[in-house]
Amino acid sequence: MQNQRRPYNPNFRRNDERSQYKIGRDIRHPKVRVVGENIESGIFTIQEAIKMAEDLEMELVEISPNADPPVCRIVDFQKFVYEKKKKEKELKAKTKKQEMKEIRFTPHTDEHDFEFKSKHAENFLKEGNKVRAYVMFKGRAIAFKGQGEVLLLKFAQRLEEVGVPDQLPKMEGKRMFITLMPKTSGVKKPV
Repeated sequence: MQNQRRPYNPNFRRNDERSQYKIGRDIRHPKVRVVGENIESGIFTIQEAIKMAEDLEMELVEISPNADPPVCRIVDFQKFVYEKKKKEKELKAKTKKQEMKEIRFTPHTDEHDFEFKSKHAENFLKEGNKVRAYVMFKGRAIAFKGQGEVLLLKFAQRLEEVGVPDQLPKMEGKRMFITLMPKTSGVKKPV
């Protein structure tokens, strides 16, 4: 009686892991390619493949449904799901998230402040983050748009060794900004 199939019920929900894969009798192809550990790989009928899985007290899981014939693996399903989640977690941990750091200037920023903020921006770019520098115009300072643009171009030139500007300085409301991306290619490593 353990091999009897449950009647189809569209409202019946399997747990999420099981619903992602076709397992055993849910596989609807006449022939499948069977792979797995300690198993002779080859093309078998679906009945032979299910019998092989039952003999090993494991499950037949469809892992590549678009192949011709579909690829199925004989595996302990809980272990299979655990290893898959573990790999996804490792990949997620390896990817570095790029943050946007902001540096603020005014049209009349003096040389010391400019250098101080440029050093911070340089560190941000070396860490792999984007830097968005902007000049804030308050009140009558909007008359000094030219000074703001020169300041941002000077900033981009100062950081040209570690960063590349996305575009020329752009005005948005009462702010003029420029975005710098970290330079990844062309960086010479010491030999």
